Amino acid sequence: MRLFHYHLVTSQLRDVEARYLGRLGFHLVARHGRIGENHRSFESGTSWEELDKIGFKLRLSEIERGAVNVVVQPGHWRIPRVDHLGFLLDDDEFEEVLTRATEWKLRVQEHAGRRTFVATNAGYRLEVHPPRDWIEELVADEEDLRLEQLHLRADDPREKAQALAALLGLETDGVEVDVDGTVVRFVPGGPEGRPELHAELFVP
Repeated sequence: MRLFHYHLVTSQLRDVEARYLGRLGFHLVARHGRIGENHRSFESGTSWEELDKIGFKLRLSEIERGAVNVVVQPGHWRIPRVDHLGFLLDDDEFEEVLTRATEWKLRVQEHAGRRTFVATNAGYRLEVHPPRDWIEELVADEEDLRLEQLHLRADDPREKAQALAALLGLETDGVEVDVDGTVVRFVPGGPEGRPELHAELFVP
């Protein structure tokens, strides 16, 4: 079980993207969006100035380094909020998560057979994957960079942590969950609903 991905929503997308690309050494996978009615994606090498000139409307920006994949999406909040956390599971773990979700009557969404989202009823979702070659290749690159800690500010840290631990079948001390060496910690003082990104600790 590995936490390999998180999806952020913010009104300061370009600044947030620049932080990852500049200060943290991530690379741009692609910016996805539209020009008119046409879906378009642009990889690294096309500047924001060029995209603005051709009328590109961003849907999301995907960035990556080592065993960490981050998506940033335009939204209402200056401080980024987490829409979902992404996990690679083995086949048994994947089925167990879906079984729990069904028993607890949590919403499960399938997207084109490639992605599965599970509601936590705690303001954020989980994106869960059975073994997939492209994710396994990503998490195998942890020698470059891996996520050791992810701190999220929430209105009810205990509720948020318990929701995560329960769905994944893990233990929690009340406000943090250890996912195979990556600690997700919920800290107080955040908003209702989606938790805010508070801090990250990356290690080589």
